[in-house]
Amino acid sequence: MAGSASEATSGGHPSGDERFGMLDTALKRSRYSQDQLIEVLHVAQELFGYLSPDVLIYVGRALKLPLSRVFGVASFYHLFTFEPPGDHSATVCMGTACFVKGSDGIVAALSREHGVASGGTTEDGTFTLKTARCLGSCGMAPVVVIDGEVRGHLTAEQAVSKVADALAEADADAGADAPAAAVTAMAEEVR
Repeated sequence: MAGSASEATSGGHPSGDERFGMLDTALKRSRYSQDQLIEVLHVAQELFGYLSPDVLIYVGRALKLPLSRVFGVASFYHLFTFEPPGDHSATVCMGTACFVKGSDGIVAALSREHGVASGGTTEDGTFTLKTARCLGSCGMAPVVVIDGEVRGHLTAEQAVSKVADALAEADADAGADAPAAAVTAMAEEVR
């Protein structure tokens, strides 16, 4: 099977995906140490957005570890995901302080509003709803991380509004690019 660790060091991944080259750099930095599996998986997820079977196989071969061990470690930690994330995300803290202050209501409201269960992504791929055991920001309870930004002391209504704002901002940005895309499409038709 193509994509062995020796190919990684000599010429990159056969797919030509540059992210594998960056993953190779992380592997080299770790000196291909099996003890660095978790760190390498973090880098891989950061590069690819999630851990696909191809990426898990690639990491396993590079570190000379069986796939069962790589998958076992990746599936043990809740921070790793095996599905592509949505364009936007909200992670709701479910730690004791946040739960007592209503984080379960936030999850329910976001789930209802976007038609997606916790841990899932909308069918159109625009939004992922996740929960975390604890985000370590108890003084700000309840806490929601929206697109990487920590928001504290939110009610369910505020969380729904903040997510709607993030989605609307993305739509506005996409709309701003629409005229340029239309011009490009017309130019292609003319050629």
